[in-house]
Amino acid sequence: MRADAERSRRRILDAARDVFLERGLDAPLDLIVRRAGVGPATLYRRYADREALVRDLTGDLLSRLEAAAHQAAREEGDAYDAVRRFVHAAAGLRMGAVIPVLLERLVVDQELIESRTRTSRALDHLIHAAHESGRLRPEVGAGDLILLSIRLSRPLPGGLSRLDADGTLLHRHLDLALDGLTTQAAPAPAPGEPLTFADLVAAADRPNTTD
Repeated sequence: MRADAERSRRRILDAARDVFLERGLDAPLDLIVRRAGVGPATLYRRYADREALVRDLTGDLLSRLEAAAHQAAREEGDAYDAVRRFVHAAAGLRMGAVIPVLLERLVVDQELIESRTRTSRALDHLIHAAHESGRLRPEVGAGDLILLSIRLSRPLPGGLSRLDADGTLLHRHLDLALDGLTTQAAPAPAPGEPLTFADLVAAADRPNTTD
């Protein structure tokens, strides 16, 4: 695939991920076009229908999830740090949140089954190494990490979304949750400042100006 075509595909898939997560699978495709900054013909030439876009997006997300697991295992010297890095990477891409949305309308074929299997194996390798290191609690499994990512990476409702426009709060909460999965007696301090109830009220009461 030519480099410019791949860049257009990446913009479309990233925009589709965000739009489907925010608006559901019946969101207007024109909104995806606007978010991606491409022409309508670029999207419709690549994807014959909404189902084709959903399928490609799911396969792409699984591939990126697998790549994140391999990269964490390769670049982190400590097995538990590799698990933490993977969870943060997955949540930052909002994969764990959007895949359940895509599954509402996804027909799983052999190619997706194989991709899902590769992703599962990469994650199982991370979990096994972290268990062997003694730093990850033995009762924690791969499904726990995926569900943790799903729960924490979904968009906050209404005006509360302003509290985490750059994702800092998401990663703070991930660190707080991940500290409960380790056998360490004294976890590292979570980044950022404590969020007060007044912070939530102030964000929720402000008018929402997003599209």
